[in-house]
Amino acid sequence: MHDLMDTEQGFYFKWHDSIQQIPGTDWDTLTRDLDTPFLDWEWLHLLEESGSVSPEAGWQPCHLGLYSSHRLIAAAPLYIKYHSQGEFVFDQQIARLAMRLNRAYYPKLVGMSPFTPLKAYRFLVHPGQDQDALVRLMQEEIENFCLRHNLSGAHYHFVDHPWMKLLNTKNFASWLHPGFVWENHGYRDFDAFLAGFKSSRRKNIKKERSKLATQGIRIQALTGDDIQPEHLQSMYNFYLHTNQKYFPWSCKYLTREFFLGLTRDLKKQVLLLAALGEEHQEPLGMSMLLFSKDRLFGRYWGGMDNLPFLHFSLCYYEPINWAIQQGIQTFDPGMGGEHKLPRGFRLVPNYSLHRIFDPQLQHILSTCLQEANMHLQQNMDELNRTLN
Repeated sequence: MHDLMDTEQGFYFKWHDSIQQIPGTDWDTLTRDLDTPFLDWEWLHLLEESGSVSPEAGWQPCHLGLYSSHRLIAAAPLYIKYHSQGEFVFDQQIARLAMRLNRAYYPKLVGMSPFTPLKAYRFLVHPGQDQDALVRLMQEEIENFCLRHNLSGAHYHFVDHPWMKLLNTKNFASWLHPGFVWENHGYRDFDAFLAGFKSSRRKNIKKERSKLATQGIRIQALTGDDIQPEHLQSMYNFYLHTNQKYFPWSCKYLTREFFLGLTRDLKKQVLLLAALGEEHQEPLGMSMLLFSKDRLFGRYWGGMDNLPFLHFSLCYYEPINWAIQQGIQTFDPGMGGEHKLPRGFRLVPNYSLHRIFDPQLQHILSTCLQEANMHLQQNMDELNRTLN
């Protein structure tokens, strides 16, 4: 694609404008110990193959590979961005400030799993290599690449916390983004989970959860070979419906081909929850989640508008019930409102890291984020205390 750069240590970098240029087996050697599916070759490849991620969509794949003797020993999924859509960091105000100062903010380089505001991002390093040294080398090459190609900065979104400590973050501004997590404290079943609530909240959850059953609606869990193309077509239809409902705040980035492509290698990590009525052949609502090792991740959902608590059941209660049955330890439901807190979740910090090469812009951003992060953390702590 772009540059082929040698290092003094005998390694060399190569930039790829498609993940197809990197063998999947080589890439997944770097991800096999991770507890997230969102950096796996199959996931990133499907995003590109389906047209969800493309230059036309404002996401130019620009993946960095580090090689030794023609063997991939480290990699970083990266994208040249011409807008901020699909990042869930909402830095448009920074872009407007840059425009007023007559500075360029786009294009920029972004490291993340596209459209996925879940704590996962990191450089991928072969287990047998010196991770600290290679992370430093890769960051140096990324900064040099940005400067060579007039990219305004490098941004890493929803980073893995241990990896963030490896990166030399002194030149980065960190931005806190509130997230949510449910944790399994050895619950034997859903009732054991409810036992930890105050009686009023426990009663409310039972009431909400039973509402669908009184209407003859049951929830079916589908995984692996039980997932058929028609299920994913229905999931895509619900995804469209949800985005149309919340336009102009919609987040419609994925194509139909992406959903149907999940029937291949990825369905072993997909959980579909379908709300089925006694008199309906088609699902009344669905949610899509992914799981890896002992972690569960909520991604998309949709359903009929006239069914109370369908959203809570498909996105919170039934995923928790499934997680308990499967021995899942943590469940990240995705971004959303504080209504998650009285339903078993607590607030946790997620971070993005920002390196803008214009000194004035970087100083303004760093100064503003220090105060914003402090207030956000105080608010999160206060809300979490209300759970006790």
